Amino acid sequence: MDVLLLNGSPHEKGCTFTALTEVKETLEKEGLSAEIVNIAKEGFTKEDVDRVATLALEADGLIIGSPVWYASSCGLSNYFLDLLFSKIGSKMRMKFGASVVSCRRGGASSTFDQLNKYFTISQMPIVSSNYWNQVHGNTPEEVKQDVEGMQTMRILARNMAYLIKAVRSAALPLGESEAKIKTNFIR
Repeated sequence: MDVLLLNGSPHEKGCTFTALTEVKETLEKEGLSAEIVNIAKEGFTKEDVDRVATLALEADGLIIGSPVWYASSCGLSNYFLDLLFSKIGSKMRMKFGASVVSCRRGGASSTFDQLNKYFTISQMPIVSSNYWNQVHGNTPEEVKQDVEGMQTMRILARNMAYLIKAVRSAALPLGESEAKIKTNFIR
């Protein structure tokens, strides 16, 4: 699989899934394989995190989607992502990342920023679109009516496909990295 899409909503086929599906379908039109995996399940196990970790490490791109809950991403997905990135974050360097946010009305920008931090701390280039990667609606049907949001999802997918193909065609070896320095500010 080329791109892994993580659905961070407990509503497995809800608004976030609708946005991620638009991205997935466009990635596939661009010739890349993609899979959506739901991570916001109550009672997920270490094996669930390990399975997603394996998929993420095999993929060239990772897209995290979440609904907005109190101007933040879903708590279940936060916990899953914290476990996932503590396990694989140091191995995701130079893989492409993007976040997708669905909201009824507000809080999208803060959630978008929150999710993108998983990528920046893992040295993952963030793929953009023509606006922040967000859709609006209270139901999947309303999200489909957000023509600007859905266009943003398609452009995001095409940009990610282009970057993945460009890196593959360049066939450059991964550059040298430095060991992480951790500073304690309490002396």
